[in-house]
Amino acid sequence: MLRQISLGNVGLVVGGVLAVMGFIAYGVQNSTLNLIGFFYGIPILLGGLALTASELKPVPMPPSSPEVLALRAKEATDTQNQIRKDVTRYRYGQEAHLDEVLKRLGLSPTDDDRPILNNIREQNWDGNYALILKFYSPLIPVETWQEKQDKLTRFFGPGVRVELLPLDEEEIEMALITAPEPAIAEPTTAS
Repeated sequence: MLRQISLGNVGLVVGGVLAVMGFIAYGVQNSTLNLIGFFYGIPILLGGLALTASELKPVPMPPSSPEVLALRAKEATDTQNQIRKDVTRYRYGQEAHLDEVLKRLGLSPTDDDRPILNNIREQNWDGNYALILKFYSPLIPVETWQEKQDKLTRFFGPGVRVELLPLDEEEIEMALITAPEPAIAEPTTAS
């Protein structure tokens, strides 16, 4: 719930109310409320403005079905959960969601070339939990994404495999699918 609330907007509202209260208190000669309004209201208002200027809005995510939620609870890896939580909340001081990840993976050579995460969704992928990230990527060709598929799988693993689904020349979906580790057979001893 709190992840969906903009701290910048909270600062603007609280700071604005306190600042207005300070100005009104100044007009009616109430020095105590005047000090509270000026010394707290204006800095909170300015802080709210600063947060709003550096704010990165959450990525849209449609509600998941109860089946998928149960699958998430059972199979989702820490990496999948962390990505889902990070991109569906307000972020501050970042240019784009997953910008550092894309840079490390070689999919964002410059800020102008960076793919933009448009939305995410969860689904049942052949009985496994999948977190699907949809990127707008007009300057990074699909071939470059496909060349990085092994690196993507290693980066988001263990327990996750990556499937790339080109939608058109400008959009691509990256599915992070749980890949249950194969069971290690117990060594048998000959009798």
